[in-house]
Amino acid sequence: MERTRITLTVCFEAPFWIGLVERRTGQRYEVCKITFGAEPKDYEVWDYLLKNWRRLRFSPPVKLAEEPAPIRNPKRLQREIRKQLQESAGIGTKAQQALQLQREQNKRERKIYSREQKEQEKQRRFALRQERRKQKHRGH
Repeated sequence: MERTRITLTVCFEAPFWIGLVERRTGQRYEVCKITFGAEPKDYEVWDYLLKNWRRLRFSPPVKLAEEPAPIRNPKRLQREIRKQLQESAGIGTKAQQALQLQREQNKRERKIYSREQKEQEKQRRFALRQERRKQKHRGH
C-alpha cells in the first residue's frame, strides 16, 4: 500500500494570501494553489479544505526522483534549523538572494554614474568660470 503525504503551506504573495497543497503518493507529486483574499484564520482554512477538497484541481503528476527523507526526531530537526538560520545571512530563499545581489549591483552602478555626472558638472562649471575671467580681461 502506498503512503500519501499531504502538506498545506499558507503564505503571502502580494496582494493575496495563497495556500499551496502538495500531495505525494509514492513517486508522484502534485500541487494545487488556493487563493484566499485576506489573511485566513486557521479555522477558515480548515473549513475551506473540508468543504472544497473534492473540487481542488491538482497539477498533472510529476515523477519524483527519490523518496523523501524519513521522519526525524523533532528536537534534532529544530537544532538543525536553528543552526542553518544562524549560518545564513538572514535572507531565506535563493530567489531573494539573487534579487539582493541585483539590487546591490544596481546601487553600485548608480553610484558610479552619479559620481561621473557630478565630475562632469564640476568641470563644466570650472570651464565656465575660466571663460568669464577671460571675458573680463579682454575688455581692458
